[in-house]
Amino acid sequence: MDKKILVTRSSMPPFEEYADEIKDMWDNHWLTNMGVKHKQLEKDLADYLGISKENIALFVNGHQALECILEAFQLGKEKNAWGEPKNEVITTPFTFASTTHAIVRKGLKPVFCDIKEDDYTLDPDKIEALITDRTCAIVPVHVYGNLCDTEKIEKIAKKHNLKVIYDAAHAFSVEKNGVSSAIFGDASMFSFHATKVFNTIEGGAVCFKDSSMKKVLNEWKNFGITGPETTEFIGGNAKMNEFAAAMGICNLRHLDHEIEKRKRVFEQYVKNLYGVAGIKLNLGQNAVKSNYAYFPVLFDKDKFGKSRDEVFDLLAEHGIGARKYFYPLTNSYECYEGMFDVKDTPVAYKVSLQVLTLPIYSDLKIDDVDRICEIILNNC
Repeated sequence: MDKKILVTRSSMPPFEEYADEIKDMWDNHWLTNMGVKHKQLEKDLADYLGISKENIALFVNGHQALECILEAFQLGKEKNAWGEPKNEVITTPFTFASTTHAIVRKGLKPVFCDIKEDDYTLDPDKIEALITDRTCAIVPVHVYGNLCDTEKIEKIAKKHNLKVIYDAAHAFSVEKNGVSSAIFGDASMFSFHATKVFNTIEGGAVCFKDSSMKKVLNEWKNFGITGPETTEFIGGNAKMNEFAAAMGICNLRHLDHEIEKRKRVFEQYVKNLYGVAGIKLNLGQNAVKSNYAYFPVLFDKDKFGKSRDEVFDLLAEHGIGARKYFYPLTNSYECYEGMFDVKDTPVAYKVSLQVLTLPIYSDLKIDDVDRICEIILNNC
């Protein structure tokens, strides 16, 4: 059996650095409830992203962060002229379960828009046809470090008076024309899960334009408690703990170097696979500084000779953990059976059947990248 290679591997700081970062917690015994480390990470992230610390809030994970911002904006509470709730949210099925589940769990109705063939993000040219008098928001998803067409989406949102909340789980540290992905839309949610380019073990954040949202978000993630003896709304428990914040403080110091290492892996894949018939690579976008979070490849069986599933199985035989990401589409999940039709999003459906993300992480050896590519190419 060949050496096992996972599809990703968490970045971690030197043990001594993390131990030193958490050492004072044994003196103050402050482990959660937005303590010293939480406040420090919030400031560090704001500085890194080029925003005010009043425009960012940390969470236990990205999913809770997304649910929180959907609720904080009071989506679904407004009524249209006929007294019906404005509860429809235009979004994409080409995403992780969290995006769609968060919308549904907040009592909102996802309306699925197809994606673009070149970068797999929400197709802005198909949004307006889906807008009704019940639409309240657009929740686009930045995919694999590719950014949505934020300019077109903003123009549509302003025209129809809609909120825009980006699922930016894949886009931390990504910039367009030197502008951080944190500033697009009314809000952007980031995931700091262990598998992400930047992680806090588990964690997440929301960045938002209106600084008055910070108080609301911090109250929501603490049960809706607004004072020592007042609880004004039904909140949840979504606070990031101090150990997670400390990991984030350490990892952020090394992030740019980690991304540079990932870039070398990315470029080696491109060197080996570019121009092969039946293989489509994601080479990035103009004016966008990538974080090299993923390496998605589309396999066309008619031209390449093997399907995505056959390549997946072949790699698995050699101990290589590729991932069908995103498959299946969220609009085909069993829990939504009978509610949606994948035929309404044909581009997303086609991509979901062909896409495979290959292993990529900062410490993946170039020799292992070559071996992965050799297995793919020599068995076609």
